[in-house]
Amino acid sequence: MHETRPVSAVKAELEAFGAANDRAVSDGRERMLNITPDTGEFLGVLVRATGARRILEVGTSNGYSTLWLAEAAMATGGQVTTVEWATDKWVKAGENFAAAGVDGVVESLHADAEKVLERQEEASLDLIFLDADRGRYPDWWPMLRRVLCPGGLLVMDNATSHAEEVAPFLDLVEDDPAFSTSLVPVGKGEFLATRAASP
Repeated sequence: MHETRPVSAVKAELEAFGAANDRAVSDGRERMLNITPDTGEFLGVLVRATGARRILEVGTSNGYSTLWLAEAAMATGGQVTTVEWATDKWVKAGENFAAAGVDGVVESLHADAEKVLERQEEASLDLIFLDADRGRYPDWWPMLRRVLCPGGLLVMDNATSHAEEVAPFLDLVEDDPAFSTSLVPVGKGEFLATRAASP
């Protein structure tokens, strides 16, 4: 049994590791591609401000962003389910969750996000953080839309850093009358879409 460390300490280690790793490797699959610290702070505020308790993260990587979400979920009495397809990253993330002592707050799934979304119940999520295979987002939109509760919030990373790549997805969401959207210049650009609350 390993001794746990403060979440803030594990986050700091992962931030340093991610930056050093991504400078050193050229293969995109080996990069951690973590969110920026200010994006982490922003996510934490969003979770707390909305009181989100049922949180889904699509794209765990090594768990850096998950720790920001988990820290905030502890304050709301919530739970974070995070999904990662790459085995090595999923294993690393599990080790990091154990080190930070957030196992009870985080459910880490080694799975294809589409399969997870398919079996999710309708209107069952308060907040979704999307940071995965951007080319698949448009196909996922009907499922994302279905599982987000009224008043729920969708947050997508890389809205400005990969603007052309995510443009088809943004068009779909922005054209949906049930959603209000905003592009926030934090980190690599955060696209926010909130579903209208039920009357």
